Amino acid sequence: MTVVLGAIVIAIIGLAVVITVGRGEPMSEAYDDRPDVRVRADRPLTGADLRSIRFTTALRGYDAAEVDALLDLLAAQLDDQG
Repeated sequence: MTVVLGAIVIAIIGLAVVITVGRGEPMSEAYDDRPDVRVRADRPLTGADLRSIRFTTALRGYDAAEVDALLDLLAAQLDDQG
């Protein structure tokens, strides 16, 4: 009886591995679908440029509110200089 239960457990684990791995087909090509964060390089950076920047979010990353606050501060400083 123990041998039969052991064989059933091994079969279930094997089936789970086969389902998880797939049918031997390669995975599709990975690509980065996130938009690039870009600022214009054909003129000096302005406060409006910094205000329009939006970074993508990630599971482990920076706090969006802190990044936005820093960008607002830098934008205000750029506006004061110009």
